[in-house]
Amino acid sequence: MARKWLRNGALAAVLAIGSLGSIGIVTGGFVPDAFARDYSKSGSPAGQVEVTIAAGQLPPEAARTLNLIAAGGPYPYPKDGVVFGNFERLLPRQPRGYYHEYTVPTPRAKNRGARRIVCGGPPRQVDNCFYTDDHYNSFKRIVE
Repeated sequence: MARKWLRNGALAAVLAIGSLGSIGIVTGGFVPDAFARDYSKSGSPAGQVEVTIAAGQLPPEAARTLNLIAAGGPYPYPKDGVVFGNFERLLPRQPRGYYHEYTVPTPRAKNRGARRIVCGGPPRQVDNCFYTDDHYNSFKRIVE
């Protein structure tokens, strides 16, 4: 009897979760589709960053990173300057190798943290750069 109740209880839980829609996996647990990231339903066409941030509004660490990029380094992290693949397709579409990523240090972080600047074009060019503070989930175009 207890097994049948347990089995029916588990089935009820599955049905209740199923009524929320399919479940998307994110770091730290599960979320219903309503909260999952869906690029096809975003308000802007894929690859167009509409949000901007003035260079003067960047965190001080990001401003220092932007200055390092313009100077050509030296960079504090070995992975700085590697090709950014744009697999999320949030930045304007360009050939592979066009974008490069740079770490923006996060105070008190024990690793590289989630903040990055991604720049497109030749090295040292900072007029086509984007800032992310959530590890590529969203970008803001850096403007003067």
